Amino acid sequence: MRDVSAKVTTLRTAHARAVVTVSPGSILAIREGRVPKGDPLPVAKVAAVMAVKNAPQLIPYCHPLPVEHVDVSFELAESQITVDVRVKTIYKTGVEMEALAGAAAAALNLYDILKMIDDDLEISSIRLLEKTGGKSNYERLEGWTFGIVVVSDSVSAGKFEDKSGKALESGLAAHGGRSCAMDVVPDEGDAIQASVSALAGQGLDFVFLTGGTGLGPRDVTPEAVSPLLERRLPGVEEQLRGYGQDRTPTAMLSRSVAGIVGQTVVVALPGSTSAVNDAVDALFPHLLHARHILRGGGH
Repeated sequence: MRDVSAKVTTLRTAHARAVVTVSPGSILAIREGRVPKGDPLPVAKVAAVMAVKNAPQLIPYCHPLPVEHVDVSFELAESQITVDVRVKTIYKTGVEMEALAGAAAAALNLYDILKMIDDDLEISSIRLLEKTGGKSNYERLEGWTFGIVVVSDSVSAGKFEDKSGKALESGLAAHGGRSCAMDVVPDEGDAIQASVSALAGQGLDFVFLTGGTGLGPRDVTPEAVSPLLERRLPGVEEQLRGYGQDRTPTAMLSRSVAGIVGQTVVVALPGSTSAVNDAVDALFPHLLHARHILRGGGH
């Protein structure tokens, strides 16, 4: 199975449709309640709901997930029955396979119940009409700009090689970002402020800092960055800590801050490679919406 542990939980929906071709006589028998096995529609509806809930038992690579809602509806035409299945969940992965499984199960049960009175049955199509949620809701944005400030006494002194800044640069580039600057400064408030102000002054879309957000005596990044922020982004800070807390209990000690300087989004992250990788997974592509809003776009 694919690893979805890094994904963000969002509302996800899917709409699948199956079409069963039947004889006009079968449609009339359903309407008049003359099908020998009974009304096929309630049976097909229950079968669809059961298939949605049990999709991982039918499809090996399908992830078990909490099914929040299933809606099954039927439309009877002169010579066909259309089955629509809509599924909703709040989870890390989508529900299109669940919706398709439900539509298929409903179609098969209609076929089974009607086959004794209809030799013209055919399941003519099963297809996904729509899905929402996750990254598919966001059009990939290319060419947005970012700068990185690595805050570290040891890296700035040449004692250690920077790893977190490079990991962050690679992660942001994977989401379409263009790296415009990589600065390294010691854990000193004046140096941190000067670097952030200079990068934000260039009109970059984002400035990310890595390092200095912990509880150590030299960890002063939040104190240096906060006075520069014209508006705080508490939701970004909550997302970073909440995402990290689900994976590492000590993430509750992080003092990451985020906010706006002019039209630049500034985010201060912890200094470990794993922390910046988690931050990219937690914030993107959703954080790119801030760029759109800051440039006059609508919500």
